[in-house]
Amino acid sequence: MSEIRLFITTTETQSNALLDVMTDAFEDEGYAIATMEIDEKKNIWEASLYLMADEEEHMRARFADLISARFPGLAIEREVIPDIDWIAKSLEGLQPVRAGRFIVHGAHDRDKVRLNDIDIEIEAGQAFGTGHHGTTAGCLEMIETVLRQRKITNALDLGTGSGVLAIAVRKSRPVPVLATDIDPVATRVAAENIRRNGIVSGLTVKTATGFQSTVFAQHGPFDLIIANILARPLIKMAPQLATHLAPGGSVILSGILAEQRWKVIAAYTGQHLRHIQTIWRNGWVTIHFDRV
Repeated sequence: MSEIRLFITTTETQSNALLDVMTDAFEDEGYAIATMEIDEKKNIWEASLYLMADEEEHMRARFADLISARFPGLAIEREVIPDIDWIAKSLEGLQPVRAGRFIVHGAHDRDKVRLNDIDIEIEAGQAFGTGHHGTTAGCLEMIETVLRQRKITNALDLGTGSGVLAIAVRKSRPVPVLATDIDPVATRVAAENIRRNGIVSGLTVKTATGFQSTVFAQHGPFDLIIANILARPLIKMAPQLATHLAPGGSVILSGILAEQRWKVIAAYTGQHLRHIQTIWRNGWVTIHFDRV
């Protein structure tokens, strides 16, 4: 089934305001939301909502109701996104991604791995996280920094997707790693990628819906928690995530648009975590906190 993009063309200021409104209305339901600059000189931006074709009538009406009161005069436009495996297609022409010592590559680029690289082989699949997105690359860079500075004994990759971040930790340090996702397709793909990377022990993959799952208490507490999800879910889960963090532990968060970073920072400093560093990549940020 085709995917639909409903979008509004406007200014940067209004697109940021729209992003906040759309996030509040739709992100908890799993809809992808984005803003993008179209023309820098003319200050033209687009705020977009992505959905499946069979949801269009209902969601277009909700979208229209949402913006009519606060943003009168803005028109909703529509684009049909072809039904293509974009991960597979994009990997056909993409070069390996380097982030610190990590290199994420497909099987066809094994010859690009250099001495002292930590290589992670990820093939095109159904789960998010090939290393080419700014959030994944930012997490890999931050993981290397944290592992270089701190002793880690137990790690959690929350919302693992393809498993690339969990694999990165396990290949770097011989410590137990738990990788979870709410999507059973993602955990299946992650398990396949873990096997592909020659990891036979120390990395556990589980399908788990939120911190109410008993798997977190069974494997925690964790002195490194990595969550590359979306800003709003990260904000909502801040108290529970902090509960599963060991004393002196570190948290790496991503899936956060640059303009959303202050809300995330406020949520986690409110849980008595300290903001250490923010990495910027292609309009997205990766944030490191620790527990003092």
